[in-house]
Amino acid sequence: MNLFSLVWSYIKVRPLNTILNIVLLGLGIAMITILLLFNNQLKEKISTNAKGIDLVVGAKGSPLQLILCNIFMIDFPTGNIKLAEAEKVARHSMVKKAIPLALGDSFAGYRIVGTGHDYIGLFKGEIAGGNWWKKDMEVVIGSTVARLTGLKIGDTFASAHGLTAGGQDHKEKVYKVTGILAPSHTVLDNLILTNIESIWKMHEHEDVVDHPPVHPSSLVAGAEAGDSTKEITSLLIQYRNPLAVIQLPRFVNMNSSLQAASPAFETARLFSILGIGVEVLQGFAFVLIVISGLSIFIALYNSLNERRYDLAIMRSMGASRSKLLVSVLLEGTFLTTCGSLFGLLLGHTVLWIFIQMTLESQKAGLSATVFYTSELFILAGSVLLGFVCSLTPAVRASLTDIHMILSDKG
Repeated sequence: MNLFSLVWSYIKVRPLNTILNIVLLGLGIAMITILLLFNNQLKEKISTNAKGIDLVVGAKGSPLQLILCNIFMIDFPTGNIKLAEAEKVARHSMVKKAIPLALGDSFAGYRIVGTGHDYIGLFKGEIAGGNWWKKDMEVVIGSTVARLTGLKIGDTFASAHGLTAGGQDHKEKVYKVTGILAPSHTVLDNLILTNIESIWKMHEHEDVVDHPPVHPSSLVAGAEAGDSTKEITSLLIQYRNPLAVIQLPRFVNMNSSLQAASPAFETARLFSILGIGVEVLQGFAFVLIVISGLSIFIALYNSLNERRYDLAIMRSMGASRSKLLVSVLLEGTFLTTCGSLFGLLLGHTVLWIFIQMTLESQKAGLSATVFYTSELFILAGSVLLGFVCSLTPAVRASLTDIHMILSDKG
């Protein structure tokens, strides 16, 4: 009988104990895997969506809310700002590019964003079908919006005020879908995009005669430069030089009624807040893994009392001490390997079920089929844990006293 057959025969003798050890270790590994997948993908999404945006300028309020709303589109605006004030910031010598946003309405829970084509360029968005908007009340929708709402090119819809699906509809005016974006795995996938003039037109309560602007605004071509009656939600700014990191936020905060918030600073603060909860859950998962390791150690150590005679017979039939040592090490390593593989599979399966059951996770673009190199380290660490926990029982098995055990048995 070779070593693997011997180890398998010992494992089959106590199936309940084996299953419990594997499940206990698997639960700890699964929890760590879920946290790893969720945390890594969240960081990647935040990093991707904030890439290319150095500063967000909007109405005064919470800086974090300003970032969450205008970059990640997951919060309510802090308010609106005058177009004339926004133009002053956009003309600052340290501003390389300023992209205006106008928010407020939604459809089926998906935010409608008034902006320019430069905004789509931040995320390298491409059209998959149809055309870009050319006139007021035309929209281009993200891939997730198209998939989950069923909207197609040529369809029309009425927007609702706010982000809730049950908000008051603007039924008197409708948007028309002219294009669908290709999946970009960014915030674009969850947005309905149009020009800012459409957002203004949607909220006009009286018929207004449109006159071409004599001096078009540098931010919104359909508006008069310096128009203090028009409002937008925010500006996304790219710096012209590194010195702007210090000077431009101070200029905005001290010399205007606006507020400037740094995505890099606020996202770091967000991660520090989320990190506390993640660390607590990770700590609990590690406790489960340590307990499972101790359980394997106790199971192997106690099972030696039942195997003492078998081990003595094996020694008397020519089995070396090293063979007994390796057989116990293999048993412990096999149990932890099975537990680790079960935990990794369980973690991905649980995340997949969670994604299927929650719409928000689908909007966030989470995936259960992503694998990280860190998972291999988790697997290797678990196998090492099994080896360490098996070491003492294995050494004890290799030191079996043949004569004493056989004489006691006789």
